[in-house]
Amino acid sequence: MHPLRTVAAAVALLCLWGQMALAEGLIDRFVGEYSGSADVETYDGQIHPRDMSVSIKADKGGKFAVAWTSTTYRDGKGKTKSYEIGFVPTEREGVFSAAMTRNVFGHAVQLNPMAGEPFVWARIAGDTLTVFSLFIDDDGGYEIQQFDRTLADDGLSLTFSRLRDGVPLKGVDTFLQKK
Repeated sequence: MHPLRTVAAAVALLCLWGQMALAEGLIDRFVGEYSGSADVETYDGQIHPRDMSVSIKADKGGKFAVAWTSTTYRDGKGKTKSYEIGFVPTEREGVFSAAMTRNVFGHAVQLNPMAGEPFVWARIAGDTLTVFSLFIDDDGGYEIQQFDRTLADDGLSLTFSRLRDGVPLKGVDTFLQKK
């Protein structure tokens, strides 16, 4: 191999290693188990209690996973939804790509929003870990959900918002206690 190529490859590896180390340091502050509750207004204008929890786990190389569960209580019954998404660092500092499926080579990749699947990514800016989910509907309209999880004393401040074609639909603000 040409000496210049060897040097270039070594520099690229050092940059990648540095990027992964930086990404690891960013997520470490958020790692933990958190839970809380809030009163949430539903589509029909009624207020219902909702229990929420989130688990944030770090992995090697700046990879991490966010798992969350919410249980909404209505008419004496609880309806639970759970999600878990893995994230990997990108070339952009503090921006992470969702690793929600595997391609034919076994690499973790994004889903396809043009096929009705969500396009998900995360960012860490200061004390806030944000997870975004973009959905493109059959008519080409969109919905975006944003989960801001901001570090606070003994837990996380959670702000959830949802927009459809630029119109706010729903929002939740609550505190999640660290376990």
